[in-house]
Amino acid sequence: MRHLIESFALGALRRGRSIEQFLGAVRESETPGVRWVEVVPVSAGYRVVLHTAEDVGGEHFRDLVEFPPLSQGDEEDFGLEIATTVEALDALAMAEEHTGAVRDRWVNQGLAQDEYLDFVRAGRLYQSRSPSCGYHPPTADVPSGDNADPALRDIAWEKLARHYEL
Repeated sequence: MRHLIESFALGALRRGRSIEQFLGAVRESETPGVRWVEVVPVSAGYRVVLHTAEDVGGEHFRDLVEFPPLSQGDEEDFGLEIATTVEALDALAMAEEHTGAVRDRWVNQGLAQDEYLDFVRAGRLYQSRSPSCGYHPPTADVPSGDNADPALRDIAWEKLARHYEL
């Protein structure tokens, strides 16, 4: 499974490993771009960094850190520091609050490029379920309401969707 449950995400951070999350398209730019957020362990705690880059990749080129920065002023060290926190859980909360990241979509460093590939294969969907985030993979259609088969009402759909990454 690609995505980290909360305890694994926190464990990675506490072991000094960065985690990241692909956020999708940058919709505020005339140049096609993509965004991802990274939580980076530092000596005093954790940095939350938002990256924006030109969407120049595809099926065979998806290494996000190799994409040119969307803003030309960021050539050397692109990324906007959103917050610095002492606690790992606070860093996740800040990333979610300020970038639209989702708690159960974190991946280990270097795997956001696989999320980008999903984005490319889905046709670079530039619409969003939330105003601050450009892309989330489709989720399971959960049967509900009076018309739902009674046998389907007691299934733990969210758990099933997470397990199979629906």
